Amino acid sequence: MAAQRPEGAVDFGYLEGFAAGDRTVVREVLAMFGQQAALWARGLDAGDPGWRDVVHTIKGAARGVGANALGDACAACEAAGEGDLPTVRGALAAAVADIAAYLARPQAS
Repeated sequence: MAAQRPEGAVDFGYLEGFAAGDRTVVREVLAMFGQQAALWARGLDAGDPGWRDVVHTIKGAARGVGANALGDACAACEAAGEGDLPTVRGALAAAVADIAAYLARPQAS
């Protein structure tokens, strides 16, 4: 089981537990999250009229994979407004980096 590093952006143990330890499912979900993140990042601009919808979407997806800091950043941005978008972008980048590192590790048999 992959525990979250104390400084980690994603609690991989949460998703592994939710998927009943099925690492294939975990890896597929994380890969999809990473692909979607590239699309979401484009909408995290105050000039994009749909930025609130993007932030809300990211919040739900983040909480679903255990990226709690990202989910919290999104919730704060929904409440505070577009001034918090840089925080969301940073938290999204941190989660994506953590996910990429997780997916790069060899799978245990």
